[in-house]
Amino acid sequence: MTGDGPLTVADVARLAEARLPKELWDYVSGGSGAETTLAANRAALDAVALLPRVLGGFDTVSPAVRLLGTDAALPLAVAPMAYQRLLHPDGELAVAEAAGAAGVPYVVSTLSSVPLEEIGKVGADTWFQLYWLRERSLVADLVERAEQAGCQALMVTVDVPIMGRRLRDVRNSFALPDDVVAANLAEGSTSRAHDLVAGESAIAAHTAAAFAPNLGWADLAWLRTRTHLPLVVKGILDPRDAARAVESGVDAVVVSNHGGRQLDGAAPSISALPAVVEAVAGHCSVLLDSGIRGGTDILRALALGAAGVLVGRPVLYGLAVDGARGVGQVLSLLAEELRDAMTLAGCADVAAARTVSTVRTVRT
Repeated sequence: MTGDGPLTVADVARLAEARLPKELWDYVSGGSGAETTLAANRAALDAVALLPRVLGGFDTVSPAVRLLGTDAALPLAVAPMAYQRLLHPDGELAVAEAAGAAGVPYVVSTLSSVPLEEIGKVGADTWFQLYWLRERSLVADLVERAEQAGCQALMVTVDVPIMGRRLRDVRNSFALPDDVVAANLAEGSTSRAHDLVAGESAIAAHTAAAFAPNLGWADLAWLRTRTHLPLVVKGILDPRDAARAVESGVDAVVVSNHGGRQLDGAAPSISALPAVVEAVAGHCSVLLDSGIRGGTDILRALALGAAGVLVGRPVLYGLAVDGARGVGQVLSLLAEELRDAMTLAGCADVAAARTVSTVRTVRT
């Protein structure tokens, strides 16, 4: 990024789209089905109007927070995202480097294209995201590796019994190039993700072969006994599931519709957030994922009860444009926008941000 540089995440997205091949842009930016949930995430966030407070008597703001025992400069963690070497040769290493420099946690995906042990050596605060594989012994092995690599939390994704039908990938017959693999899994285990088949998504074929579709609450209970790490469940929308997760001993839930990439027609995450916060009743932390594109979105999430947010696609846009520097610029933009939003809303810190009142606007 040169010259005056981008001023918003949308600017970075436009630069990334211009740089990436169409099929790769579609893989990153697309959703499932008719992409109604993908669009609804944005519309629902825009419908949350904030009621700023005035005469607060402060001249600086602090967005620093503690997330799952991790000190963070922002109420933000980089979301788990697969195969980041698709976008830049440095892939996950570049993103982890930028996250570390920004002082925010980086969530390592099961499907990262760099081994989790190498990512851990970068020096960022890392959490590990777990997809439930068909062989439980492989799940146990991943958990042990995450602990030994120094990961500070374990995040299990529960909304992918099968991969949502992502029509852009199907139309593009999307497959991984030979040099991008699921580096945390056994060699050759992702071969199906490289098989180019007309009218099919090779990524979906691999997921169907590797992931266990019958993940249940008993599995979560087993996982709770297997790790001493803070346990996070990602993919909660119904408050009944949130309450059940609390009963299962989790430390946090992530309200998420997988960025509009799973059930098309699922509720926007921001719309589901207040009921989930009410259901857990302070017994665990609540994070928000799906659709965050700016600092005001982060403030909206805090105002509706989230402890913090996960940011996904904006990070990938920055990675595609300029590697670690591009990711760093995206995180800097979000930090600047959040500080501005907090100041204008009368919030000296994150605790104050969580007291901001909201109203819902309706577009006509």
